[in-house]
Amino acid sequence: MRETILLIEDEKLMRVTLEDALKSAGYDVVSFETGTGAMDSLMNNPFDVIVTDVRLPDVDGLSILKKISSTNDAQVIVMTAFGTIKDAVEAMKLGAFDYITKPFSLDEFLLLIERALDVKRLKDENIRLKKDLSRCYCFPNIIGESHEMKKVYSLVEKVADSDSTVLILGESGTGKELIATTIHYQSKRKDKPLIKVNCAAMSEGLIESELFGHEKGAFTGAIKRKPGRFELASGGTIFLDEIGDIPLSTQSKILRVIQERQFERVGGTETLNVDVRIIAATNRNLEEEVKRGNFREDLYYRLNVIPITLPPLRNRKEDIPYLIDFFLDKCKNKLSRNISFSKDAIDALLAYDYPGNIRELENIVERCVILSTSDTIQKDDLPPFIVKKPDNKYLSLSDIAAEAEKEHIIRILKTTKGNKTRAAEMLGISRKTLWEKMNAYRIEL
Repeated sequence: MRETILLIEDEKLMRVTLEDALKSAGYDVVSFETGTGAMDSLMNNPFDVIVTDVRLPDVDGLSILKKISSTNDAQVIVMTAFGTIKDAVEAMKLGAFDYITKPFSLDEFLLLIERALDVKRLKDENIRLKKDLSRCYCFPNIIGESHEMKKVYSLVEKVADSDSTVLILGESGTGKELIATTIHYQSKRKDKPLIKVNCAAMSEGLIESELFGHEKGAFTGAIKRKPGRFELASGGTIFLDEIGDIPLSTQSKILRVIQERQFERVGGTETLNVDVRIIAATNRNLEEEVKRGNFREDLYYRLNVIPITLPPLRNRKEDIPYLIDFFLDKCKNKLSRNISFSKDAIDALLAYDYPGNIRELENIVERCVILSTSDTIQKDDLPPFIVKKPDNKYLSLSDIAAEAEKEHIIRILKTTKGNKTRAAEMLGISRKTLWEKMNAYRIEL
């Protein structure tokens, strides 16, 4: 994009000469013979450099300079006649970039223009870098410039410094934990603890002790008093990930903490007060879980004060190249390799729908970097499920076993109506192992 110069000069011959010289040098030029017309244009148009004579028939150049200082970030060059150096000094005090005394050569004039543009470019770059730095600080490791992500950024900025409960919704792998972390570190609680709890990874018998703590002797193995996660988060933020997996019996106690900011340790009688902000997240449809009787309606409404919905990666594909670059940089630093993707490989990655979202893309990038034998990852280096659908006739035994295991887990979960504790018992595995397998197979019920 060409840079634009505003020229204000009442002498027609001088104005036409300078305008022609500027256009020949490759600049766009808007010229006026009066200050009034120029100031009207300044209200609606951005300029990179403004060149104005000090003496104009209607408004003097210093008045224009004052106006520019308050409304425009253009660099200003003042033209003065011989003997009006006092005006030039005054212009510099008002913020002009420089002045040039008539008569002057076109070479001298164009050189001054280029110097002013160099300063303008430097200032613009500095502003851009500061914005980028601010974004990096405000949104650490959150990559994306899509419209959907900009809406998320806007919501995060609005809610971060409040104490309102936030419910982050979205499919697995969309970055819910990262958003929760960002909200905490942009809040007034940022110097206090951020305690994260993966509710899906804990058994029904363990979760209450983990959340609320327990007294010595409360149950077998409770050899001493232990503070819970709410107690540890006091003054800060607690992040309840996969809140849709919390048992109904525990849901009522979380509701009490939200409403009254009070709880008792397991096996205890002392009521503890807690000052904590609650951020919850789930990949479940909690409204449907309420209808099925798996989730308390009153808790849902208490959690859903400020909902933030993260888009799946398939709905923000314009962010994929940025994410690939980010994950490549991580791999380069970790593996000390300078590696990139070919255009065909990028196109194939853009065409894929990512049921595992950002987490899946990161795994794909890391896998390709580790297995690649050259510095450029080609389309054929991508996993087969991205470039083409595998022919079932040629699936390996491990693939067939994994598919059978996945189908069996889904069948059991449907039988238990999503009750993971019961499903784990029927499968003969721990709840944590079940949760890990559901993540690996991208099972969402």
